[in-house]
Amino acid sequence: MITAEKILKKPLISEKATVLSSEYNQYVFKVHSDANRTTVAQAVEKSWSVEVKKVNIINVKPKARSHRHRRGKPGHRPGYKKAIVTLKAGDNIEII
Repeated sequence: MITAEKILKKPLISEKATVLSSEYNQYVFKVHSDANRTTVAQAVEKSWSVEVKKVNIINVKPKARSHRHRRGKPGHRPGYKKAIVTLKAGDNIEII
């Protein structure tokens, strides 16, 4: 079993994530590959003492790219799992 500290790897800060947090009270995290909705919700509630309303999980597929130092031989960026966490109205997380 994964501990709550290892489920949430890091918050993802992007333009879209900033809009989601300011307008819809949703926060985006990179999570452990074995995490599911309930474990992510429990980890967020334990870490920041907030109430989670909903969790969406997205598997980001690996992207193909050519490797610069290997003379154009194909490689790929690793895939990962991310979670979009919706909080109850009035709750917020101070990430930065």
